[in-house]
Amino acid sequence: MEIASCYLEGNADAVEFCPHEPFHHILAAATYTLQEKAGAESHRAGSISLFGCSTSRDVDATINTGLQLLCREETPGIFDIKWSPVGDEVNSTSHPLLALADADGCLTVRKLQTDEGINFKELINQKISSSMCLYVDWKRSGDSLSVSLSDGSISLISFTEAELKVSQSWVAHDFEAWTTNFDIFNPHLLYSGSDDCRFCCWDTRQDPSVPVFRNSKSHTMGVCCVSQSTFNPNMLLTGSYDESLRVWDIRSASKPVTEKSICLGGGVWRIKPHPFISDIVIAACMHNGFSIVSIGGGEEAVVLERYEKHGSLAYGVDWMKGENVRNGSIVSSCSFYDRLLRVWQPQCLAKS
Repeated sequence: MEIASCYLEGNADAVEFCPHEPFHHILAAATYTLQEKAGAESHRAGSISLFGCSTSRDVDATINTGLQLLCREETPGIFDIKWSPVGDEVNSTSHPLLALADADGCLTVRKLQTDEGINFKELINQKISSSMCLYVDWKRSGDSLSVSLSDGSISLISFTEAELKVSQSWVAHDFEAWTTNFDIFNPHLLYSGSDDCRFCCWDTRQDPSVPVFRNSKSHTMGVCCVSQSTFNPNMLLTGSYDESLRVWDIRSASKPVTEKSICLGGGVWRIKPHPFISDIVIAACMHNGFSIVSIGGGEEAVVLERYEKHGSLAYGVDWMKGENVRNGSIVSSCSFYDRLLRVWQPQCLAKS
């Protein structure tokens, strides 16, 4: 069900709904646009925008949503954004934080301000590498972040509201490291995936040059994303350019076992588990739109619905959180070259 849409002023590649109360209606959207001029060095420009996504429910239980642009700022080209975790120990205020990983090798943290309307305040901007920052993830405690880089490195960044500092960095992969994720339940473990087709796990308490495991046989093309079920500590999900979503059992951490896989017909760039339904995920499938997939139980994974209203590369996707949508799922998605941001309700998950 189509709900709202708008065009961004740049190639859209990341969207994230805020997970914090009372800001579940706040949607962040980022862009990355390569600007090439004859005889001049190319420039990677970007932007970060905040939208208010208001929801209401009619008497017939239909969800009505509108998008309101709250603020927009130009930035270097942004590859990834991530809101700070709920219940983090470092951010003692009620203001959610948003981390931005950009093409200039910088990590930026912005604070959501509500003094005069809703806008952003830049807390800190730190250049952490001469390579491009491709992905960022927060540790559950909120005191550090992980960043993956275009030279194949992974960096751990300690965070306070006054400082970002590289605490550890190592060459994890041979090519671009597309993703790096802290384990939700065991935060000393870190996962990564790369264009070298490797899916790895690292223990931050040990020598980072020695992985807990390194899988280089399962993915036939680059590993684009790693995601973890918030309901099952033993389940990991990976997405790859080889068009497959894979479900892993990591009870044997040294040798994770593939439980099942499903071909989604497009490079799987992002996977987001549903915030309330344990066996449902949504995948951004680049050349094949967005797929809602049931991965539950001992059954085979199955596509429940495809969303094909975007006209170019399907990159960014996220679920709205909060009690107001618990009985009716809302998704935001964006596509690259057509610069399109959409908000929609999956028919397969609509509640009456």
